[in-house]
Amino acid sequence: MITSKIERLDDEGRGIAYNEGKVVFIPDTLPKEEVEYEITLDKKNFSEGKLSHILHENKNRVLPKCPLYNICGGCSLMHSNIGFQEEYKSNKIKNILRRYANIDTDIKFVKSNKDLFYRNKIVLKVENSKWGYYQKKSHNLLEVDSCLLVNNNINEVIRNHDYINIIDGEITIRTNYLDEILISITSEKKVNIDKNNIPENIKGIVINKETIYGDNYFYDMISDIKFKVSYNSFFQINNYIAGEIFDILRCNLEGENLLDLYCGVGTLGLSLSKKYNNIYGIEKIRNAIEDAKINAKENEINNTHFYVGDTGTVLKNIDVQFDTVIIDPPRSGLNDETLKYLLDSKPKNIAYVSCNTITLARDLNKLSELYNLRKVTGLDMFPQTSEVECVCLLEKNNK
Repeated sequence: MITSKIERLDDEGRGIAYNEGKVVFIPDTLPKEEVEYEITLDKKNFSEGKLSHILHENKNRVLPKCPLYNICGGCSLMHSNIGFQEEYKSNKIKNILRRYANIDTDIKFVKSNKDLFYRNKIVLKVENSKWGYYQKKSHNLLEVDSCLLVNNNINEVIRNHDYINIIDGEITIRTNYLDEILISITSEKKVNIDKNNIPENIKGIVINKETIYGDNYFYDMISDIKFKVSYNSFFQINNYIAGEIFDILRCNLEGENLLDLYCGVGTLGLSLSKKYNNIYGIEKIRNAIEDAKINAKENEINNTHFYVGDTGTVLKNIDVQFDTVIIDPPRSGLNDETLKYLLDSKPKNIAYVSCNTITLARDLNKLSELYNLRKVTGLDMFPQTSEVECVCLLEKNNK
């Protein structure tokens, strides 16, 4: 057994200690704690350890509310209070921007209204008719009957699903502001649904992309906008924080023509429909664009133009000068095509929404020749985890 002091947390929420000059990553620890641990992985430049005993606790340590916390890999910070988590995430953004983009700036941080039961979506694995998550760093199924991060309407489905007979596969469960449930299942084996016993709030069930009960979509609300959400559409998992992102954009952006890249079902662009004369959205997933068009119609928004396809191909056919571009890319960040478009077209303002601060910093560094970073806001989209959402507002410089 080795004894060390935890110096700080890394970007994944693991404690960092040193043993004989080598860095050791130890999950479930907090800064300034003195801990006993054993080495579980020893590499040339680093080691990984497993916590055995805490000799001196950080004052921000709390007892995790989830009984499966030390086994399940879904959360990483539930052993700390929410105030510590928020401070950690704010500092994480600040440190990553300084390290990878040479940006030193103040970070405004927006708290979630809930630190539990905030997610509107869950994805579970199914093996031998058991539903659950994979255990930490493994493909061993951990059966669960609820999750403290997801809305309790979803937990009710996990606990009581006698009407769904699935042996192996994957099941995605969504809920909305009306407490309706949308279920999609992927499986190579036959799935049986007892349609006579489906609860009233189940809006639809989709199996291998085929709708076998109800609809393959429902509607949800963020702020004052109603959205159609298909079973496989991207949609923010924390509605409250998504509404806070709307407020940030609305308070800081306005102009003539807005381009919403990676627009999904039109979420961010539609939130700014009263701030711009024209809203253009591009998304490569066809059914998401169809939903975006319906969302504009449902909300009586008439200044939108949505296109399906790759950014470069679509933009060749749009002869418009955009004064503002919103980008909300996947975790991998901007691809070369999108980055080149931004640097060539030089819109006055860019709003970059990201759930991966590392790739965000990389992209900000590439944009820094033409753009100044005007404002950075961190948002606690994912309480109890080390993940954090970030909104960066950029303004073209005079060079």
